[in-house]
Amino acid sequence: MLKGKTAVVTGASRGIGRAIALKLAKHGANVVVNYRNSVDAVQEVVKEIEALGVKVLAIQADISSYTDVENMIKKSVEEFGSIDVLVNNAGITKDGLLMRMKEADFDSVIDINLKGAFNCTRHVAAIMLKQRSGRIINISSVSGLTGNAGQVNYSAAKAGIIGMTKSVAKEFGSRGVTCNAVAPGYIQTDMTEDLPAKVKDTIMGTIPLKRLGRPEDVANVVAFLATDEAAYITGQVINVDGGMVM
Repeated sequence: MLKGKTAVVTGASRGIGRAIALKLAKHGANVVVNYRNSVDAVQEVVKEIEALGVKVLAIQADISSYTDVENMIKKSVEEFGSIDVLVNNAGITKDGLLMRMKEADFDSVIDINLKGAFNCTRHVAAIMLKQRSGRIINISSVSGLTGNAGQVNYSAAKAGIIGMTKSVAKEFGSRGVTCNAVAPGYIQTDMTEDLPAKVKDTIMGTIPLKRLGRPEDVANVVAFLATDEAAYITGQVINVDGGMVM
């Protein structure tokens, strides 16, 4: 469904980003795998994508840096000729109660989770608008919809992603470029792996499907939004949370 297309996935060395990169590759897309530090992990992802018979390019870049992202997008276009899909997935957490939160912890989460999505969208905009086609998919969170104690910075960034998504959808829609957001709930990743058993039990009680999500659950929705089958969907937020928020 994506044969001949090129997708850029940020934060793709592990977790949800890794699952998204592999899913898009399985659909036939060539993939640009962005990472910041996880060299060993990204090499594994590259091998898995190459085994699927598509092209892959790993680019190390700090997406909170406007210049880093500009260079990443230039390299991607030089390698593949165009960019058809952008998945703004990269994110970090620096949790803590507001009264104890350091300014640096607030700033770093906003810089990567929100400004990073702006930087990437800003640099693919001219490419997609010129070709009159493109799919921008932003990974938000249920925390951006409901808020979460101890996550003022993360919730603010993910709520900002939703506002950005709707604004971009309105700006780019007339040129055939869609922009949607996916809001995962509790997904089995490094971020949730270290949660105490008691906390996990409490979380499970809020999820009608009574299980944590898998990275593939998110990747499946992203892959659909990247295809022509989702051509008339834009400005939407799709929850992938087992029914936790409804």
